[in-house]
Amino acid sequence: MTMGGTGDITAFLHRVFAFDAGSPLLFTQFYFWAFFALVFAGFTLVKDRRLLRNAYLFFVSLFFYYKTSGLSVLILIFVTCSDFLIARRIHAARKQGCKKAWLILSICTDLFLLCYFKYAYFFTDVVNNLLGLDFKVFDIFAWAGNQLAGAERWSVDSIVLPVGISFFTFQVLSYTIDVYRGQLKPVGNILDFGFFVSFFPQLVAGPIVRASEFIPQMYRPWHLGRKQFGIAVFWILNGLIKKIVLSDYIAVNFIDRVFANPLLFTGFENLCAIFGYSLQVYADFSGYTDIAIGVAMLMGFYLPKNFNSPYKATNPQDFWRRWHMSLSRWLKNYLYIPLGGNRNATFGTYFWIFVFAALGVWLSGSVWVGVGVLSFAAVVGVVALFNPPRRKKITSNMNRFITMLLGGLWHGASWNFIIWGGLNGLGTIGYQFWKEMNWHLRIAAVALATAACAVLARLAPAPVFNLLAVWTAIACAGTLVRYIYHICGGKKAFKGLGTVWGVAQTFTFITFTRLFFRSGSNLDPATANEVAWRTARNMVHQIGSAWNLSVIPQICHEYRNVFILVILGMVIHWLPERFKRWYRINFAMLPLPVMALAVVAAVFLVYQFITADLQAFIYFQF
Repeated sequence: MTMGGTGDITAFLHRVFAFDAGSPLLFTQFYFWAFFALVFAGFTLVKDRRLLRNAYLFFVSLFFYYKTSGLSVLILIFVTCSDFLIARRIHAARKQGCKKAWLILSICTDLFLLCYFKYAYFFTDVVNNLLGLDFKVFDIFAWAGNQLAGAERWSVDSIVLPVGISFFTFQVLSYTIDVYRGQLKPVGNILDFGFFVSFFPQLVAGPIVRASEFIPQMYRPWHLGRKQFGIAVFWILNGLIKKIVLSDYIAVNFIDRVFANPLLFTGFENLCAIFGYSLQVYADFSGYTDIAIGVAMLMGFYLPKNFNSPYKATNPQDFWRRWHMSLSRWLKNYLYIPLGGNRNATFGTYFWIFVFAALGVWLSGSVWVGVGVLSFAAVVGVVALFNPPRRKKITSNMNRFITMLLGGLWHGASWNFIIWGGLNGLGTIGYQFWKEMNWHLRIAAVALATAACAVLARLAPAPVFNLLAVWTAIACAGTLVRYIYHICGGKKAFKGLGTVWGVAQTFTFITFTRLFFRSGSNLDPATANEVAWRTARNMVHQIGSAWNLSVIPQICHEYRNVFILVILGMVIHWLPERFKRWYRINFAMLPLPVMALAVVAAVFLVYQFITADLQAFIYFQF
């Protein structure tokens, strides 16, 4: 063998086994599907031997995560080992106090790692502003690695967020909590547990899998029926089309351009970009989930449904029952219910009120903001104390709002995510009050809000007030129509139109909350707050300022392909679920040669839309 041949082989092996930060292993890469083909080939050899199969998939998953996030795989290995051992100690402990101590150790360990990597910039910023200091973030793990290597191989001046750390942290937390509650027995083999934690299809962006749902599958004999195979192929193709044809194309060719510099685009373009982003983030995230479900199904494992046509929701509460369902369930079971749920307020409720009051003081720079938050909470608490019939309703709304705020903080360590979570919390609480109002009070409340926004827009001209005035005026008109139908006894006849109106209002509300979500996404944590606020402010300015209607036809023509895809994507999304189930099952039952042709056609379509630089999945950053 020549030296050149040896060098070529070495270079090839280096590309295969080394981590390349500029080219992580993505579902949208050909390299991933070559990787999966080899993995599946090996899987077919061990699929009937449970321990060997689980161990094989565990080590394959570790390699996948290494190719996605480099040496962060050590963090994954650490939480796997620590929670495996701690869960066994929890189960073996005789005294409740010992069980609780081990649980606290697990929670503190997992949350420390999550907070260190995800919220270091956020907490450093808070401390510096409150105390007038100038602390800088310091990557202690990189420093330790440099000490062990005896060289400066890793930078200690910045902290890189490990891909998917929020997902696998929540997954192991749910495991130890369920063992503590006695709802689950600990896994006896660390290789089996490692497989549960690291299963590569859902490792970096979910869905978040509860141990009680997945672990029993690890001990069942492998089975893949003809129908299951067809459904798996369908989900994979569906996910690829969502991600590449819808999400990436409209992002690269329109949405990213507008968000990069909103002031260069008209109000109409900014408005279209915000609504287009709602489709982009759904197609991106649900596309990943579809592919994960399909890949897992080919290996005989079933992941939970993560989306249920969320833009069919008729109110904000319904939306969060349909969007990122695995996270919503996790927050409900491990945060909302422990806070007191719909039963009562607990210490945790008041603790988080004080925390967010303190954060409000830092954000505004005024102690009076914190005083206002605490005073409002005190008034609400007194009302709940002396009004027993309403007590559960009030405390459940407090717990619901705190849960949504923390859900926002889970997405990112910046104020725009907290605001986004808070707005969604206000939306869900507002709906609770709205559905209990009689129609006379509803129309009065909406009319009052419309009048207030109109006065603000007139007396204090500003784009944001103009925007609110238009939105409330439309809401008032729609509510008035529904009010007239209701008092005239046309409730049943108006039911379908009322549903359409609810979907439209909910979609609009959710879309505008995403202005804060998108503005801070894909940004360095050190600059996320400043850039996010500037982007959001500029977009509101453009949308709320006077429009030049004459340029709209030209804009529609220029971006016609993007707008057609957005409309087509929304039409498909709003199709009846029974119709979607019908064509999914019919695809699954196609003869294999016909299915192969369909796969080739789908791959050819996807190839036509692939951009020069493959776009990472949005939720990789969370």
